[in-house]
Amino acid sequence: MLLGALTLLVGIAPEARADDAKADKLKIGTLAPKSSPWGKVFSLWEKAVSEKSGGKLELQFFYNGQQGDEGAMISKMKAGQLDGAAVTAVGLSKVHKDIVALQMPGLFTTWAKLDAARDALKGDFEKGVAKEGFQILGWGDVGLYRTMTKGFALRTPENMKGRKPYMWRDDLIQPTFYQAIGGVTPVPLNIPEVLPGLNTGSIDVLITPSLAAEQFQWASRLDHIGANVGGTAIGAVIMGSKRLDALPADLRTIVNDTGAVAAKALTARIRNEDDAAYNRLKTKMTVVDLSADETAKWTTLFTQVRQRLAQGTFPADLVNKLEGFAK
Repeated sequence: MLLGALTLLVGIAPEARADDAKADKLKIGTLAPKSSPWGKVFSLWEKAVSEKSGGKLELQFFYNGQQGDEGAMISKMKAGQLDGAAVTAVGLSKVHKDIVALQMPGLFTTWAKLDAARDALKGDFEKGVAKEGFQILGWGDVGLYRTMTKGFALRTPENMKGRKPYMWRDDLIQPTFYQAIGGVTPVPLNIPEVLPGLNTGSIDVLITPSLAAEQFQWASRLDHIGANVGGTAIGAVIMGSKRLDALPADLRTIVNDTGAVAAKALTARIRNEDDAAYNRLKTKMTVVDLSADETAKWTTLFTQVRQRLAQGTFPADLVNKLEGFAK
């Protein structure tokens, strides 16, 4: 439905077509491949903005991390070298880290609970983002976190000891997660380094959404996948406030309106695609379905991690509030 709404926007005839040379361009970075579900929605968004603005405004997406990792993209936005970015929690942490508390392990394992919490708190989150000079055009999601491994079944936190788990270099939560387990030295990498790491065997554990594992070709190097969900991977499309405010009012409205439609379409599509990716991976990998006792061990660990995160990484009252939504 929402993707159809975005498609309809593309079909709206412009009142007047400006010369391409005079078109203003908003440059937007993303780690996603152009052929991915994210890229397909972004392509429709590009067309919608061009059509509705009569060619006066264009979106120019840079795929596959062409503008660097998410930290680099945020730095470029602050320097005025990039106008926007489609980011995960890692990118959001560079703007307003409290948002990333939504992604704490074991907190939200269903989209419905995430939606309830995010809807209740997004006003506060968006104010925090605005104070840093950014605007959220729309919220999005990456998928449900699952564990994937090479050569062994990961059933309890103790199974992680002596293994080589991948950790996104700028992740706010995972260092605390591995410290709480103890005896684990994660391998910090950026996204482009993960596939080579799997190929060489320098990493053998990933905690990632199924769709991401497929799109970045990680899944083909792994042979076990967890049936249990460890949390929700969040994201958003953000723009620099100064750049948006510099646009004429009509063009700014077009960006905001189409951006909201694109983000909602992307959220719905990615959730469905992530489910479909998990169902595909189940037929290719050994599924690890935890027992009640094994699940309880992870639940205990997740609680300890959130308690530690509430001691400085995130405000304690925010962690308590989010845990209330999770019940």
